[in-house]
Amino acid sequence: MARTRGRSKAQPAHPMVAYVLHQYDWSESSLIVELFTRAQGRVVVVAKGAKRPTSNFRALLLPFLPLQVLLGKPPSDEASEVMPLRSAEWLGGVPLMPPQALLAGFYLNELLMRLLARQDPHPELFDAYADTLVALAQAHDDAAVLRGFELQLLRELGLLPDLGVVTLTAQTLKPGLNYSLHPEAGLQPDADGGAPGAVWLAADAALAGADTAALRQACAPAAQALRAPLRAVLHYHLGAKPLRTRQVWQGVQRLADNRR
Repeated sequence: MARTRGRSKAQPAHPMVAYVLHQYDWSESSLIVELFTRAQGRVVVVAKGAKRPTSNFRALLLPFLPLQVLLGKPPSDEASEVMPLRSAEWLGGVPLMPPQALLAGFYLNELLMRLLARQDPHPELFDAYADTLVALAQAHDDAAVLRGFELQLLRELGLLPDLGVVTLTAQTLKPGLNYSLHPEAGLQPDADGGAPGAVWLAADAALAGADTAALRQACAPAAQALRAPLRAVLHYHLGAKPLRTRQVWQGVQRLADNRR
């Protein structure tokens, strides 16, 4: 197991489990890294010397790897959210993300970067993210996996209405009728599209029970029908700036179409 330690003698009392969401250059030899941790939510750290050829950080600070990290405190003379990364250790036990699932994984990371405030813990969402990465790595149905995580993210952030009733009337959904989800009006009957009430009801039950596997199973029959309404709600809360992963995926699709 690769491990690296900083020079500071002061070590935090408790290590944290974390995933790398994003990184960018800070200096010629160091990186700023956005981490998603179970204990503190999204945090930003500086990994000093991480770009040096001899740094063990180089092989560790990669997306989709479960890490155990130790963080220091920000300098006392700076009102900064940036904390020094003292050590990092790969926890192992998780299959590597296959190339065909990488774009889906980066999509998850971008959602977390855009929608989560820093230092706001979401332990249940962290567990759902870790489980989703495993599902993507094991070549599960990507569409159902992504729909499940989108629902979990929206529910965790308080952006998802009760999926068991029509939002404006509080009438219980009928399993055989179709309903669509709207950013402002919530869940509404939709004779021309949407997903069956049975799907929304099963998803609601799985969310209430924090059952990720059951949530994916609920989404699977209508994964494509759920895609548009869930993306509409997400984009409503993301604002005008488009998702970069979405733009990359559209470019890949155009390239594939041109080769046919």
